[in-house]
This record gives sequence, C-alpha cells and structure tokens, in this order.
Amino acid sequence: MNLRNAVIVDGARTPFGRGGRGKLVATRLDEAGAQVLRALLDRHPRLDEATIEDVGLGNVSGKGEMVSLGTIPRLAGLPMEVCTFNSNRQCGSSMETLHRIAMSIMTGQIDTGIALGAERMGRGLGTGGGATTRISKLNDRLFQMNEVQIAQAPDHDEYFSVPFPEEIRKSPPLVSMPQTAQNVADTYHLTREEMDAFAEASHRKCHEAYEAGIYKDEVVPLEVEDPVFDEQGNWVEDETGPTVTFDRDECIRPGTTVEKLAALNPIKGLVSFTGDEVRITAGNSCPTNDGVTAALIMSEEKALALGLEPLARIVGMGVGGVKPQLMGIGPIVSTKKALQHAGLEAGDIDRVEFNEAFAAQVIPSVRDLGIDMDKINVNGGSLGIGHPLGATGARLVTTVAKELRRSGTRYGLATQCIGAGMGISTILERLD
Repeated sequence: MNLRNAVIVDGARTPFGRGGRGKLVATRLDEAGAQVLRALLDRHPRLDEATIEDVGLGNVSGKGEMVSLGTIPRLAGLPMEVCTFNSNRQCGSSMETLHRIAMSIMTGQIDTGIALGAERMGRGLGTGGGATTRISKLNDRLFQMNEVQIAQAPDHDEYFSVPFPEEIRKSPPLVSMPQTAQNVADTYHLTREEMDAFAEASHRKCHEAYEAGIYKDEVVPLEVEDPVFDEQGNWVEDETGPTVTFDRDECIRPGTTVEKLAALNPIKGLVSFTGDEVRITAGNSCPTNDGVTAALIMSEEKALALGLEPLARIVGMGVGGVKPQLMGIGPIVSTKKALQHAGLEAGDIDRVEFNEAFAAQVIPSVRDLGIDMDKINVNGGSLGIGHPLGATGARLVTTVAKELRRSGTRYGLATQCIGAGMGISTILERLD
C-alpha cells in the first residue's frame, strides 16, 4: 500500500483557564469548543464542511458536563452525518486522536478529519452511576502484579543515559505524578536551581510571546460568563456574572523570578526513595487547567487541490513505554521511535514543543535525546500556558506547526509524557 501524506492545515484553541477558579469555570466545555471549532473552520471557507469525514475527541477525566461523542462538532454546526469518536491515552489523548485521524488519511480511508482535545480539571458534577466503593476503586491485584513485573522489567538501557536507582526500581509503581517527577530528578541528579530556572524561563517566554502577538493566530478569544466566586474561592453556580471576553492563558506569571520560585515549599507528601532532598514544587510543576484545542488535518493532495496552504506534513509518529515510577522520561522512547519512523536524527529537529508537565522531566529528556535546549519551547511551555490534559497534545502539534512557518525552519517535534509510564511524539515537516 502506498501511503499518502497527511498535513496539518491549521489549529486553534481556547485560552487555557485556571482549573476550578478561572474564566472557563462557568462555561460548558462543549460551548467553548464549539466557538473554537467554528472559528477554525471559518478561516477556510473553501472547505465544504459536509466533506469532513471524522472528528475525534481526546479527553481524560470525563469530569463535569458531558463532552462526548459529537457534542462539539454538532454545536459548531457540522452536519449530523459527520462521524465522531472518543479516545483516552491520558495526557496524550488529543495527540493520540490526531495520530488516528492522520493514519486514516494516510491509508486512504478519509481525506479530512478534525482532532479535538478537551479537559475540565477544576471541578466535577458527580461520578454518576451509583458505583460502590468496592468496585469503583483500583483493583488491589494491580499492586501485587506490578511489584513483580516492575522489578523484573528491563531498564531500556539503549534509550537512557543513566541507570535507574535500585530504590526507585523497587518503589511503588502506582504513585502520584509529582512523585514520578521527584523520582526522575533523583535519577538524573537534577538540582532545584536548574528546575526553577527552567520554570522562570517558561513564564518569561510565554509573556514575551503574548506581547509580540505570537499566540494571536492560535488562541481564539471567547465570549464567556465571568464566574462568581465566594470568599473561599469556590464557584457560586447559582449566581450569574457578566459576559466577558477571555483571550489570554490565565496561568502565565510575567513577574516570576528564580528567587520567588526558590521560596516555595516542596509539594507535601513527596518522598525521595534515594534519600535526596524533595525539590518538586508548584512552581516547577504545571498548573491544572480547563481548555479545548482543535486541529484540522487533511490529505496533502486534497488541501492543495482546494487552494489551502497547509502548515506541515506529518512525517513521524511514535509511542513508548517506561516504568510508571519514571513516567516523565517516556518522551525519550517515543521520540526515538518517531525519529526512526521519519528517517531522521535528533540533530535534524529545528523546533520542539515539549509538554512541560514538570521541569524535572523535560531537562533530562532533552539531554538524553541530544537536542539543543535552545530549540525547546521557544515561546514558552505548559508551566506557563497550562496543561489541560486531554487538550494538550493537539495544542503542542498546532503550536510547533505554526512556529515552523513563523521561523522558516524545516522539522518540528511535539512530544509529551503520559501517566502510567508512556510517551507520545509527532514529527512534522514544514510545507513551503
């Protein structure tokens, strides 16, 4: 079978709101997503919307309103005949959705598709279903099975530059995400100072990018209800605020300094299995967020036939697994697989959008991949922009595709770590 080229035509997103206490709290995600999708499609009037064949939604938690099959495309006005699906690969959900759409295009099943990602991280509207504690909690047998399997699993030495400490290899595999960041920091002997310096740079570059108008083409201004909060900071659902324009990511802190970050206490409950200092803080970790992203993907042949100007073609994709205790270095494995798929070397990559779940996982991953840090998140990353789980993957691909065109560079990488010990990566080539 001769595979066709799949291209990123365009992408857009909501501003990412602060989870639980931000501007999107009182707005349904499907309504916000419909505004974004409608704005994205309106940029390309030559596209007959009846020819959009598949729309996928990446979503992790399912919290809050039912953002599910077809809600966003229907509210955006797409025909009822457009097919839809959901996918959940934790933090990599919308990048996984984008891969699935791209593969359908490459194999000739469809010509046009949309990858969506949406996440509500700040609040939920109940679990529903009336599940009892006995059957809704995590299966206890997983702890017993993982203890044996993790201890016996190889270290994937061909991927990593350092051995995994025995104390971490034998530590509990099902731990919090901040704990995995501490484990990575201990494994790679990262200092608090270098992680805080990375975080400061992310906020500073985000702020500079907004001031320069770099995110203007990516972020769709929304008309939303301004939420009302009580004295404890809880959303007052019964009170209605005025309609306001929301057009900027909420968690970017332009006044961030290394000194301010150094004053923050480590996250409570974390431990160092190797006996080192606990140094993962809220300042060098990503915030929780609400947001929606949309990416328009087509066969290169159809896009050019319509007279569109696609941003980049997809030339490599990869997923990879690592020990759950070291979740953050999953992108090392997935990126090396994606590079092999694309027939490229790490030195060929010009721009990288690396999801900043934690500074602790980006720094060693970039070093082990052998990519120049100056190519990483040149306009800031998720420590400032935010990381609304299921919406992030499509955001990373959109951002790097637009940056390739802006900078006139050729190859871009979008990659992120994934809960439970995975990584996912996409490699793009700019179209002239």
